[in-house]
Amino acid sequence: MPEIFTSSSPELAAVSLPAWVDLMSVIVGSATGIAVARARHLDAVGFVGLALLCGLGGGLIRDVMMQVGSVYMLDSPFAIPASAATGLLAFLFPRPLDRAGSLLEWLDIAAVALFALVGCDKALVNDLLPASCLLMGVITGVGGGMLRDVFLGDVPRIFQRSNLYAVCALAGSAAYWCAVVLGHVSKFWGALLCVAVTIGLRRWSLHFNVQTPADVDLGPRVAAPVRRAARRVRVTRWRATRRGRHS
Repeated sequence: MPEIFTSSSPELAAVSLPAWVDLMSVIVGSATGIAVARARHLDAVGFVGLALLCGLGGGLIRDVMMQVGSVYMLDSPFAIPASAATGLLAFLFPRPLDRAGSLLEWLDIAAVALFALVGCDKALVNDLLPASCLLMGVITGVGGGMLRDVFLGDVPRIFQRSNLYAVCALAGSAAYWCAVVLGHVSKFWGALLCVAVTIGLRRWSLHFNVQTPADVDLGPRVAAPVRRAARRVRVTRWRATRRGRHS
C-alpha cells in the first residue's frame, strides 16, 4: 500500500497521476455520453460523437485554457480510440444500457469525480495557482457534459438548478488540492479522497434533494436594514436639532 503521508509535498506535486487514471476517466466519461445517445435513439455517429464529447471534451477545454504542456487527447495514443470504441460497442450492443438502471447515475458522477481529479492534478503539476487548480478541476469535470448539452441544443446542465453537480466537482478538487498540498498526503490517498468527496456529496444531495438555488433576489433583504438605519439617523439628527433649539 502507498504511504499515506509524504515528506515533501512540492516534490510530490510535480509527479503526475498514472496514465491509466486518465484513460479510465475517458472511458467512464464516454459511457455517460452513450447513455444519452441511447435515450435519444441516435445513430452510430451520434453514439461515437457523444462518447468523444463526454470522454474528451472536458480535458480539451482544460488544455486549451491552460496552454501548458500537450493536449491530452492528441498526445495519448489510446484516448481517442478508447472513447470511439466505447461509443461504437454501445451502439452495436445496446441492451446492457437498457438494463443498467441506476448504474448510469453512478457512472455520471464517477466520471465527474475522475475528471475533476485529473484536471486539478494537471494544474498542480504545472504549478498553477490554487484557484486555477480548482477551476481546472471543475472545467475538466463538467466540460464534457456541457459540450454534450450544447451540441444537443439543451441548456447546459451545470447552468440549471440541480442536485449539486458542478459543486461536487469543486468540492472534490478542493479536497484533492488541500490533501496533497496542505496535508502532504500522497496522491494515491488524495485521489481516493477526491472521488469519495465528489460522489458522496452528489449522493447526499440526491438523497435529501438538496439543490442549488435559483431566482435569488437579496435586494429587498439588504435594502430593508439600510432603510431602517437611514431612518434612525434622520430621527437622531432631528432630535439633536430640537435639543439644540431648546437649549
